[in-house]
Amino acid sequence: MASTAPIGQALEEAICSICLEYLTEPVTIDCGHNFCQACITQYCEQKEPRSRTKVPCPQCQADFQKGTFRPNRQLANIVENIRQEDAETICVVCRESRAHRTHAVFPLEEAAQDYKMKLLSALEPLRKELQETLELTLKEKKKSMKWQVENQRWSITHEFKKLHQFLSEEETLLLQRLAEEEKVTMQRLQANITTLSKQSSAMQQLITEMEKKCRQPAAELLQVRLLTIIPHPSLQHKTLHSVTRSLDLVTNPISMDVTLDPETANSWLILSEDRKSMKPGNKKQDLPKSPERFVTMPSVLGAERFMGGRYYWEVEVGAKIYWILGVCRESVSRKGQVRASPANGYWAIGLCNGEYEACTWPSTSLPVSVRPSRVGIFLDYGAGEVTFYNVTDKSHLFTFTDTFSKPLRPYFYPGYSEGGKNASPLVICSVQAKDEGSICPIQ
Repeated sequence: MASTAPIGQALEEAICSICLEYLTEPVTIDCGHNFCQACITQYCEQKEPRSRTKVPCPQCQADFQKGTFRPNRQLANIVENIRQEDAETICVVCRESRAHRTHAVFPLEEAAQDYKMKLLSALEPLRKELQETLELTLKEKKKSMKWQVENQRWSITHEFKKLHQFLSEEETLLLQRLAEEEKVTMQRLQANITTLSKQSSAMQQLITEMEKKCRQPAAELLQVRLLTIIPHPSLQHKTLHSVTRSLDLVTNPISMDVTLDPETANSWLILSEDRKSMKPGNKKQDLPKSPERFVTMPSVLGAERFMGGRYYWEVEVGAKIYWILGVCRESVSRKGQVRASPANGYWAIGLCNGEYEACTWPSTSLPVSVRPSRVGIFLDYGAGEVTFYNVTDKSHLFTFTDTFSKPLRPYFYPGYSEGGKNASPLVICSVQAKDEGSICPIQ
């Protein structure tokens, strides 16, 4: 059994004095000291130039010949066992020492195999824990995704409920208005029918009297003055036309009361208090911000929204040198410069640089023989037509043909003041019937 001193010496000799670790592939140099082969080789390369063949020993400084290393097989076998309790590598001498006598010692490969088995057995719970973590992460992702979907579903449902409520209210309002108009029209119709019935009775009585007179002798018959008893034909025609017109108003209503919407007016425009006229100002006004307001173009919309039916209104243009009139989609852009054309949602005509034009792309020149001081606009939504008239000489100017599916609104562009040359206003006129049975002056 080795004593403590030899064991300590053996342990000391098993450690490389360069890397201070247990020797790996130990070699012995000329002075008898041992080093790791890699450590002493690197030391020799760094210590002296390649031209020299002798190098001082790192431990005792005695010169030794480069490349004359001798493998130390005894030291190579010194670390062959590992102590199981503290995983410490020991040599064969230490294995028999008092310090390790009570320890269970196994060959290195056997201990490594045992540790390998322990590591493999420890991997299984780790893999299981990893799988559980992945499943939990996936579950959380699904939960988050489900919450997002539910939130989006609620948002869509809520928005459509609001839309349905709005449409329901609009439907109720429109039906109520239609019922009121129907009631008034039916009252007028009933009054006309009553008048016709009375006239029919009177005419029947007249016919009976005339037939009776026809059977009288010639002398008495000649005394009858027919002109005093036969009503004038124009009176009968007028009554019949009134009934026809009442029926036409039920199926073909035409609205003429157009007003301006101040929320859409550009800040350069000045609107009248009755919202019937607009003119360009000399300076920009400080108006409340509104998403409906035209920001760049000096334009304004009518307050009315058209989704069907036939409508007619007139605008006094006077002596203005620049103007545009017509209808546009309610959704047209209010930002930036947009050319008025059907492609951009405008159906309009105007006066620009002394030329009357239909706002198409490219523009369409309008032959005008008489300068219009008043322009009539007729919208037939169902037929998809917007027609313009020169009210001054009762001539047709231009007709757009299209298909409408979205709300339309009256459009007005009075232009800028141009130093006072274009300062006069555009005025929405009250249209009066020019003859019985006609509410549109252009026939």
